[in-house]
Amino acid sequence: MAIAGLPAAGRELAGQVALVTGGARNIGRAISLVLAAAGAAVAVNTLRSREDAEAVVHEIRAAGGDAEVFLADIADAAAVHAMGEGVMKRFGRIDILVLNASQRREILFKDMTFEDWRNTMSITLDGSFHCIKACLPAMLAQRSGNIVTLGGDAVLFGGNRKSHNTTAKSGLIGLTRALAKELAEDGIRVNCVSPGSINTTRPAHRSARVDAKGKIPLGRYGEAEEIAAVVRFLCGPGGGFITGQIMHVNGGAMIFA
Repeated sequence: MAIAGLPAAGRELAGQVALVTGGARNIGRAISLVLAAAGAAVAVNTLRSREDAEAVVHEIRAAGGDAEVFLADIADAAAVHAMGEGVMKRFGRIDILVLNASQRREILFKDMTFEDWRNTMSITLDGSFHCIKACLPAMLAQRSGNIVTLGGDAVLFGGNRKSHNTTAKSGLIGLTRALAKELAEDGIRVNCVSPGSINTTRPAHRSARVDAKGKIPLGRYGEAEEIAAVVRFLCGPGGGFITGQIMHVNGGAMIFA
């Protein structure tokens, strides 16, 4: 049964434009496809995975949607500014910003260099700053918008070999809450989706995953599409009264935190 004042499910984001950083692979890919399925035009950002990004765009267009690849290093302020201008020129607006790109290299703190530390901060935190600054003028002019950051359950539990990433993701949570309060009067909602253990294609340099299913009440790892579904909900009319929240999507793992 339809809810009064809300559009029917299926094309609730029609007419909107989403920019998804790291939108070519894994969770980012799923978010790009799911937002497109909801009717949004999607700007798929990537730095190195051009072929994967083009495959996502092809899949969206084949299904009747609209999408474009935008190559940019989000740690580079000038590159992000140019990307924001490119999205506006191509689509005419920016309604949704999903900050998915991050540095996930694992390393023990005792072996970590300051360069390792800064590489992670420059992508996860500085990159978020640059992307928000690039997209915010369009959202302010529209007096509407959605910003979704991607956290991680290491913020809850700590993370072996992930102190740099855990610190950066913790910073994202602070940014999410601060901006949610600051931008609310402008009609812009800001939320964080925090994935637990998700089935993804993992880079060869990452350590083998310890089987943690026994610590997940639902008894399995999540799927990237399940994270994307929460992003879609937050950006749609059903999430219209939600801002400043951290949405934990981890199969109940935080019960043991």
